[in-house]
This record gives sequence, C-alpha cells and structure tokens, in this order.
Amino acid sequence: MSVSYMTHPLIKHKITLIRKETTGTNEFRKIIEEIAMLMGYEALADLPTTDVEVKTPIETTIQPVIDGKKLAVVPILRAGLGMVNGILALVPSAKVGHIGLYRDPETHQPHEYYCKLPDSIDERQIVVVDPMLATGGSAVDAVTMIKQHGGRKIKFMSIIAAPEGVSALMKAHPDIQLYVGCLDRQLNENAYICPGLGDAGDRIFGTI
Repeated sequence: MSVSYMTHPLIKHKITLIRKETTGTNEFRKIIEEIAMLMGYEALADLPTTDVEVKTPIETTIQPVIDGKKLAVVPILRAGLGMVNGILALVPSAKVGHIGLYRDPETHQPHEYYCKLPDSIDERQIVVVDPMLATGGSAVDAVTMIKQHGGRKIKFMSIIAAPEGVSALMKAHPDIQLYVGCLDRQLNENAYICPGLGDAGDRIFGTI
C-alpha cells in the first residue's frame, strides 16, 4: 500500500486557512486550487519522461518531456471540481473526466449518478481528486468505477482525510497511490471529519 502524507509547510499553512469558518467562498475556492497544485507537484513526481530534440536559440539539444498518453484528472462531483484547475495549472494538456456520487444523508452510503471518462483510460495516468476522504465510501466506489472502465494507473488526492477513510480506501484498493494533505483525528456521529473544515462542496460553491 502507498499512502503519502504531505509535510510541506505551505500546504499545512493553506489547510489551516480553509479550516477557518470565517474564510469566505472566493478565498476558500482559490486556496483549494492552490493546495491541489502543491499536492499535484508532489504526486506527479514520478511521471515518465522521454527525450526529444529541441532547437534553442543557441544550439540543438536533447531534453526530457512527459511521455505517454496525456494525464487524466477525474474529480468526484461536486467538491472535486474545486481541485481540477490546480492540476491543470501543472499539466494544461490533461484530459478531464467526471464521476458523480452523492452521500445518502441517513446511511452515509454513496450513490452513483454520473460517470464520463476520457478515451484510452487504460493507457493514462489517472488522478482522482476529492477534497475530503471521510468514510471512504465515495472514494472506493469511484476507483472501482474507473477500474471497471479499464483504468489501471490510479492516484487519489485528498486534502483532508479521516483514518477511517484512508483505511477503507486502501483496504479496497491496495494497488493505488493515495496522497493526503492532512490526516485528521476521526469521524463524528454524522460522518463528518473532525476537526475538518465543514462541507467542502458547500464552501467551494457558496451553497447551504
């Protein structure tokens, strides 16, 4: 199993800012994007490269570029949308898919309502993004759906996570790479992460 917890002080600082209940929608949205970009820098450190010939103003040289099919970024709707632009800032040519899941307010179990992935998904490095990994139900289902469509190389990025969610995801899918901005203490009786940051989707989009 591969779980990486972010230690960079900038990531820690920005996560503290989004935890504050006084952080408004515009600022919250921007910081989520920034955190996604910083985490993406770490998560994509192992992207394969190939050498190509480049002509500079001085001479012709051989230099590395990203190899293979373009990256696929797959947000879990709707909160995951807030992280997409952070990854696209690093890899503008990446393809974007979408997975729609909602959590039943009574059972806290995820239900699928949408799945659209880029073509040749089996050949792409896939980065699934969701700001919060709580029970792990949505994450497990999202990765399962991607695998059913042929996805193999999967990374999952979450800004904050509960131990219960990390355990559930890695038990169900030990072959993926998980990147967590901060591991929080636990889930409460309503399956919210503690201390957490509230509902990420509501805070990104300004809804209640």
